[in-house]
Amino acid sequence: MKKILSLMIAFVCLSATASNQPPTPDLTYAAEKAVNSVVYIKVTQAGKTRTYQYVDPFEDFFGDFFGRGGGSRPQQRQYREPDRKGAGSGVILSSDGFIVTNNHVVEGATELIVKLNDNREFRARIIGQDEQTDLAVIKIEAEGLQPITIGNSDDLKLGEWVLAIGNPFSFTSTVTAGIVSAKARSLGTGDIQSFIQTDAAINPGNSGGALVNTRGELVGINSMIYSQTGSYAGYGFAIPVTIMNKVVDDIKKFGVVQRALLGVSGMDMSNYIDRQREQEKEVDLGTTEGVYVTSVNSDGAAAAAEIQEGDVITHIDGKKITKFAELQEAMAQHKPGDKVVISYLRDKKSKKATVTLRNAQGTTNVIENFDDEELGIGLRALTEVEKREFGVKHGIYVTAVRDGKMKDAGVFKGLIINVNGTDIDSTEDFYQQVREANKSSERVLWIKARSQTGTPRSFAVELEGKSNK
Repeated sequence: MKKILSLMIAFVCLSATASNQPPTPDLTYAAEKAVNSVVYIKVTQAGKTRTYQYVDPFEDFFGDFFGRGGGSRPQQRQYREPDRKGAGSGVILSSDGFIVTNNHVVEGATELIVKLNDNREFRARIIGQDEQTDLAVIKIEAEGLQPITIGNSDDLKLGEWVLAIGNPFSFTSTVTAGIVSAKARSLGTGDIQSFIQTDAAINPGNSGGALVNTRGELVGINSMIYSQTGSYAGYGFAIPVTIMNKVVDDIKKFGVVQRALLGVSGMDMSNYIDRQREQEKEVDLGTTEGVYVTSVNSDGAAAAAEIQEGDVITHIDGKKITKFAELQEAMAQHKPGDKVVISYLRDKKSKKATVTLRNAQGTTNVIENFDDEELGIGLRALTEVEKREFGVKHGIYVTAVRDGKMKDAGVFKGLIINVNGTDIDSTEDFYQQVREANKSSERVLWIKARSQTGTPRSFAVELEGKSNK
């Protein structure tokens, strides 16, 4: 009996040894190769200056005592909030100091300090930001840095080992390991999204850090976590390098991302089928995968190629498209003017169309970063007293107008303005609306204003073309 048991144990051990299961990879090579290319970013945001009213109790007392009368009068004081400190991570892209990080790491920063893995520190400046993809490029004045090796996120496979490298909770140069849990994951916020989902531990401070494969190649920029507590709960998300490469190149070349649009709205076929079945409708479109086109912009690229509502997009340039996030990722890798071949089904019949992609303005022109100086305007926030005096809840005050686009449109000093139907309370709010308008199809800044006497006015500020300076 003992002999038979020994033989069984030996057989089990032999079977396990001879199995085709790959061994757990050695991750030390990837960690050592990539860790010196990940930096710690210290962020300072200047505290806002706020105006408040107060009443001096001694004024009422001495007013009565010396016979001045009138009671106490409200007075104004300004209070500057303390500077806010934050931190994140970044990845070195070139030996001369270009670094990629998340937009939310550096947004609103008045000072950026980059700390390298060897503890050297440098001041950084922002080269460009892209809110939609949550990416930003910053630059330090240094040479001989160790840039990371760029991989290909398209080659990632589910279950593949990856490392997240960053600075969670200010613990610098931290490496965690996990696998690729999903690809082309959308979180449903409406922006361009096609995340790599990983179970490698990611926490606050990891934002902007590197997601690398077992060869130490960058495959993603760690961006966010899914958590009900604010700390890691098993779900982390990274922006694929296929998107990052395009955004970084555009920012360095143009200062703003050249975003290519197909001109359709759509949903995953799986979601469309589920919705139809909820209404007790049968669905047979010839496929259960792809993007169901729910609407087509009349002046967009897809409409020009005669793609219609109800079509199902299945491939772009021969690459299979199974869900809307994959379509978004494919578009994010192109610029306006690029031609792509769209394969789609209509009435279960296969069709192809060559589509010339367009920008938000419906053209293939390069969109330049708008120079705020071209507006030719001085602005400041309204005080609470001024809001009451002028009878407004929101708006900013025009302190000066010089030659530029605002003067061309008829805007003059002394107006209280709001922009594009949005309540404006600060100059930062105003210039954010300018940037959004510059990306829109009309490229017009709609100004709703009122004079100090309460007379309403409106102006259309053309952002395209040169002003009459």
